[in-house]
Amino acid sequence: MFRTHTCGELRLDNVGEEVILTGWVQRLRDKGGMLWVDLRDRYGITQLTMEEGFTPAAIMEQARNLGREYVVKVIGRVVERYSKNDKIPTGDIELHVSKIVVLNPSKLPPFLIEDETDGGDDLRMKYRYLDLRRAPVRRNLELRHRMMRATRDYLNGIDFIEVETPVLIKSTPEGARDFVVPSRMNPGEFYALPQSPQTFKQLLMVSGFDKYFQIVKCFRDEDLRADRQPEFTQIDCEMSFVTQEDILHTFEGFITYLFEKVKGVHIGKLPRMTYADAMKFYGSDKPDTRFEMRFVELNPLVKNKGFKVFDDAELVVGICAQGAAGYTRKQVDELTDFVKRPQIGATGLVYARVNEDGSVKSSVDKFYSPEDLEAWAAAFNAKPGDLILILAGDADRTRKALNELRLEMGTRLGLRDKNVFAPLWVVDFPLLEWDEDSKRYHAMHHPFTSPKLEDIELIDDRPGDIRANAYDMVINGVEVGGGSIRIHNRRLQEQMFRLLGFSKAEAEAQFGFLMSAFEYGAPPHGGIAFGFDRLCSLFGGSDSIRDYIAFPKNNSGRDVMIDAPAPIADAQLDELHINMKQLPHK
Repeated sequence: MFRTHTCGELRLDNVGEEVILTGWVQRLRDKGGMLWVDLRDRYGITQLTMEEGFTPAAIMEQARNLGREYVVKVIGRVVERYSKNDKIPTGDIELHVSKIVVLNPSKLPPFLIEDETDGGDDLRMKYRYLDLRRAPVRRNLELRHRMMRATRDYLNGIDFIEVETPVLIKSTPEGARDFVVPSRMNPGEFYALPQSPQTFKQLLMVSGFDKYFQIVKCFRDEDLRADRQPEFTQIDCEMSFVTQEDILHTFEGFITYLFEKVKGVHIGKLPRMTYADAMKFYGSDKPDTRFEMRFVELNPLVKNKGFKVFDDAELVVGICAQGAAGYTRKQVDELTDFVKRPQIGATGLVYARVNEDGSVKSSVDKFYSPEDLEAWAAAFNAKPGDLILILAGDADRTRKALNELRLEMGTRLGLRDKNVFAPLWVVDFPLLEWDEDSKRYHAMHHPFTSPKLEDIELIDDRPGDIRANAYDMVINGVEVGGGSIRIHNRRLQEQMFRLLGFSKAEAEAQFGFLMSAFEYGAPPHGGIAFGFDRLCSLFGGSDSIRDYIAFPKNNSGRDVMIDAPAPIADAQLDELHINMKQLPHK
């Protein structure tokens, strides 16, 4: 027997028992006549104790030669600990060791395997198998496991069936770039890895599986950042014979269940916000509603006063930061530099302070009377001690820049508490968005999203005004899930493809199988997909999904531990009929 108990299991009730533990040496403390070893496994830490005159000298010597991360088996008797440690569950006991067996020695690890480590990101990713021994990383994966289990429990409980869909599929031009896989048996032809199981889950609805789900790997070849990975996991769901209201009700219940089961947090009924209001009041289709600071448009109050920046702007809009009137000139200059960063794109920042006596002091005082500035404060419902921040310019760009400024102020003022959760539904998205470069419409979600029935009449004359039967779930400014009611008849799907610039032949070649299926009694259906990695990071209070993936890629899409992607042998390339002559030299 390798062990009778784990290193996190023993308590005062076990005092007097002889036990066997196995694990890794976390640390060793040698005080001459006394020797302590912390033994660690996945479940916790148990302190081992050896004492001269009580423990055989050979075992004392053997223990002194143990190194960090040695794998050992120990036999000993559980005793009550004299100096208890209330920071660990096993802190009331320790093990008086009678035998040590080294199962495997270890080289000195390249970084400390502790909660607070000295290893940087790159080093820890190279030795990820060591990083995974650290308690914070292990707890992240345990959280992921609990969320996966709770997801299955909830969906199983309301009659969803879990169905796996193919990983080798057909490449499609919409959305992000596909990862492609050459076919040896079909020279010159390629599979693609799925960006989502979209068409397959619709086909399952045609097949009569009215409630489907899958916790599924998806793949997108896109530029990476903290919340993106080339391979990621979705909770993918689809239902037949449902309206949008049915889906919102079902998955509002799902997210409520997850919060209660995994976090012990009660989430009330989710508010709803239209896409138009989200953009108007927050400048984002994924607003962070943990705090107010809604946008206030000022065009009627500020134009035609001789201030050219405002007079020439399509939109003048601002936010009110409560209690921030005490910001120094240096702090305001920092905010100005922030909004002028290239990735944000504002040309400048105007501010106004509401003083304790109710008067308003602005950076553009010479253009506006005290009465004008008081009207600004009234528009924001600003109180003494508040700071008004205003941007001006092109409407879309200015709203997006002000969204970034709002989030920055929310962070600076401590309003974005990771332990507070503000979920909501964003609904009534546009069906299409115009792309200036290609001079054509693109689907805002995907080509299979159904338009609102009352807007179908706009399809020929005003396609840009059509609203979609689409919805996103947003939590704390993060889109965690999105979906739609789908098109389920061939004629409307063909119209949609035409709007998106597909020729009849292109639509048939790429999606003929789906349109053909629609001719065999396809039911009305719709669904939603949640970003599982994002949900895990949100529940765990992290900004990065990489913390919740066992073996993630870096920002270049590389796995530095196994050194992938990597070249393959010429013989394999020949077998796949791939010519590498055009590749640039590294």
